[in-house]
Amino acid sequence: MLGKTIEEIRIGESADFTKTVTGYDVYSFAGITGDFNPAHINTVYAAETAFGKTIAHGILSIGFISNILGTQLPGPGSITLSLDCSFMKPVFIGDTITANVKVTKLDGGKNRVWLRTWCTNQKGDLVIEGEAKMMPVTREMKEAALQQQEKLNNSLGV
Repeated sequence: MLGKTIEEIRIGESADFTKTVTGYDVYSFAGITGDFNPAHINTVYAAETAFGKTIAHGILSIGFISNILGTQLPGPGSITLSLDCSFMKPVFIGDTITANVKVTKLDGGKNRVWLRTWCTNQKGDLVIEGEAKMMPVTREMKEAALQQQEKLNNSLGV
């Protein structure tokens, strides 16, 4: 099922996602991206930094925002046009991060939606804040997907 169309989205609408960051997440992210900055993966090095221990990649937390944009609001089929984020505080292994998005502006003529984006940790501290500009699915795309699903269901006898 595809996400919401511009006609279905309302200013003020919001969604969230919560995840506890694990060591596995950080090491996997390093392996996937090739970002082996010692601040993320070397506990001896990180102990000497201003944070005193390893920190999660900032982009990992931005991925939690991406999760919401791509699965909830606007949802599947939408395209991210821009994502501007500022890192406010570090995220540590064991932190529980809640990513949030909230619709702030709509442009039906251009099929664009703007969302405030932010992440907080389990203490309520703001760790990331920013804005996303999205292109949601169109009504035509959604109708075509529904027709394809109906054809598939009919061919399967559902």
